[in-house]
Amino acid sequence: MTNNDKDDLLRHTVSVLVDNESGVLARVVGLFSGRGYNIDSLTVAEVDHVDNLSKITIVTSGTRQVIEQIKAQLDRLVPVRKVVDLTIDGPSVEREMALVKVAGEGEHRVEALRIADIFRARVIDSSNSSFVFEVFGKAGKVDAFIKLMEPLGLVDVSRTGVVAISRGAQGL
Repeated sequence: MTNNDKDDLLRHTVSVLVDNESGVLARVVGLFSGRGYNIDSLTVAEVDHVDNLSKITIVTSGTRQVIEQIKAQLDRLVPVRKVVDLTIDGPSVEREMALVKVAGEGEHRVEALRIADIFRARVIDSSNSSFVFEVFGKAGKVDAFIKLMEPLGLVDVSRTGVVAISRGAQGL
């Protein structure tokens, strides 16, 4: 490996198990913004109602050193229970969902439906002049679907951000 390879930016998906309490998300985001790290995607949800735990999934980019620094700093935050780098800690599954609104008539409507079928996107709302599609998959698939909808009358997009989980029998 050359020094140039080492300095390249790497995309990592980090899963963080935290106590579900007020201010935790702000502290995690503050850690990133305070050090100039970028968050490409951020999702948060309660995952254990009994133990009051939430999972934060963060997609970020940085050099190998920056990624290690991010994980170490996240691990030091008091409400953080566990930090797992899903990119390097074994196989994982990532998905994103988007709602995509397309307005069009005639051939554009037909083409939008044809492309949606290829991408296995579902029509979840329809009117005489527009569709709202629901598309799931890796971020690249969602990006490609949105790009193909642009010339057909793309009006609006709402994305969930990446959700991810490790494969196999072990939990976070």
